[in-house]
Amino acid sequence: MNMKVLGLCKELWPTKAGESMVSLRDLVRESGEPDESALLEYLDEGHEILSIMGSVNDALGSDERILGGDNILTDGEWVWRGDLGFYVATYHVSLPDEFLQQVRARRYVMPQASRDDRLAVYEEVRRVL
Repeated sequence: MNMKVLGLCKELWPTKAGESMVSLRDLVRESGEPDESALLEYLDEGHEILSIMGSVNDALGSDERILGGDNILTDGEWVWRGDLGFYVATYHVSLPDEFLQQVRARRYVMPQASRDDRLAVYEEVRRVL
């Protein structure tokens, strides 16, 4: 499996998670996608593969704390942190076109992920954390 990471930013992921790490600030936009609320629901419905109790600070500097921000979720192909939805909702951070096309083609329905699929994603995530 070749893990695809959403929100692959230097503020959120260790450098060994991917080569093209950008700053989260570079992904901030004035407004979100027209279907942002459906995208947020999709992100919220991800299969949790790693749960870490606690909260994290907003990496962009507000006083907000994000409960479960270090959690890792997946749809079986992509992985993202629990706080990605916060950044999409608050700062309208852009998501990769490939991801957007796949989610829209699925009509925003989270696919089933077998236990084996989730374990495979977990093993890849564990290598980079």
